[in-house]
Amino acid sequence: MQWKHMCKPHAFTVHYVQRMKKHRWRCKAVTFWCSDEVLCCHWLQALNDLLEQQTWRPKHLLVYINPYGGKKKGKQIYENKVAPLFSLASISTEVIVTEYANHARDNLYEVNLEKYDGIVCVGGDGMFSEVLHGLIGRVQKDADVDQNNPKVPLSRCNMRIGIIPAGSTDCVCFATVGINDPVTSALHIILGDCQPLDVSSVHHKNMFLKYSVSLLGYGFYGDVLKGSEKNRWLGPARYDFSGFKTFLSHRYYEGTVCFQPAKWAVGSPRDKVCCTFGCYICRQSSKQLEEQQRVKTNGLESNEKENWTVVKGKFMAINAANMSCACPRSPRGLSPAAHLADGTADLILVRKCSRLDFLRHLIRHTTSNNDQFDFPFVDVHRIKSFQFTPKHFDEEDTESTDLGIIGKKNFAQICTDHPSCGCNQLNSVWNCDGETLEQTALEMRVHCQLIKLFARGIEESQKQEDDTNPSRV
Repeated sequence: MQWKHMCKPHAFTVHYVQRMKKHRWRCKAVTFWCSDEVLCCHWLQALNDLLEQQTWRPKHLLVYINPYGGKKKGKQIYENKVAPLFSLASISTEVIVTEYANHARDNLYEVNLEKYDGIVCVGGDGMFSEVLHGLIGRVQKDADVDQNNPKVPLSRCNMRIGIIPAGSTDCVCFATVGINDPVTSALHIILGDCQPLDVSSVHHKNMFLKYSVSLLGYGFYGDVLKGSEKNRWLGPARYDFSGFKTFLSHRYYEGTVCFQPAKWAVGSPRDKVCCTFGCYICRQSSKQLEEQQRVKTNGLESNEKENWTVVKGKFMAINAANMSCACPRSPRGLSPAAHLADGTADLILVRKCSRLDFLRHLIRHTTSNNDQFDFPFVDVHRIKSFQFTPKHFDEEDTESTDLGIIGKKNFAQICTDHPSCGCNQLNSVWNCDGETLEQTALEMRVHCQLIKLFARGIEESQKQEDDTNPSRV
């Protein structure tokens, strides 16, 4: 609320949130005129008292801006669209414009977090990943938790993270809000929304590598990311160019996948039920997981470690999706029924197939409402952890040096780069939330509701949208 100098002296303006089409929110205002000054003051006092009772709304925020992400408009987007809304809501901010890679992550290890009610990152998925790693790492450090141990339970982060989309893809924002719109995300932050989010830890030989919240992909999506890094000057179009080249190359990779099915989880990857605001499946699955962990802590569980499934073969793609991975070009995402906070990930195994079959599988991600897993060469499982071992690790001693393996990789790369060679590359790379991981033998484990976002999940669209009577928050 704020006073306005108008022709009638006794008036005040209330700003509110109005829902628009396609999950877009906008800030609107209505002015109330009062018959006398005393009545106006009573209304203002009553409204201020109600706002003070809403303790979940943030008052002090730490903001990180990536000036180089996406189209390099992060700072402009924040100053023109977000900062005025924060000021209107009486939210104080401390703004840090990052100057180098991992600036935000390093700063979060040193800053006094008790001064803030939340952290806001302005940028793309890479900027969010920096803040994510910094916050989780800081919490584990304060709790004296060893991140290099893949089996240790991690401490949950109570501080919420807000995402102002200003990158190339903004996958995390799209999957948790429903749209990549800076104003909508800012209004979710102002209202103090809270959405728990699962996080997966990725390890290699008991060494921590990365945290993942959206996609951990090997094969096709790893090759697309690796190829796109060479053409960053193209901007977002680099993914289309690299994807086309990767599709034509039609590479497959041999290896072994071991995974633990999440038998306690409610629902399956083939469900038609998507994760939305107030998701029942996330609530029930997290309750069952907590009960299972409580029983395990009391020493009453006996055979959980033996519950592993092993799959060997030649794969076009191996994808572990913590969320639907929806984006504007793929509104349903890689796994439409994946959930944000149920403590599981969907493991998608795409076996070696023809170019035409693989193209049909890819097209269903973007244009079709049909089941994109309904192919004989595609398997999908709801899991809580998995391990991948490439073929040469099966044949070699994993404790020995990797010099021979490196030699094989280099030879294979030289061979496949030759125009007359039709050989297949020995290994791909992992795509971990848009960043490459060169280590091929990995272990991934899902940590249920490890962090919280300033979001509420995707709200279900009303059956009949009426522009003349829009819904309000």
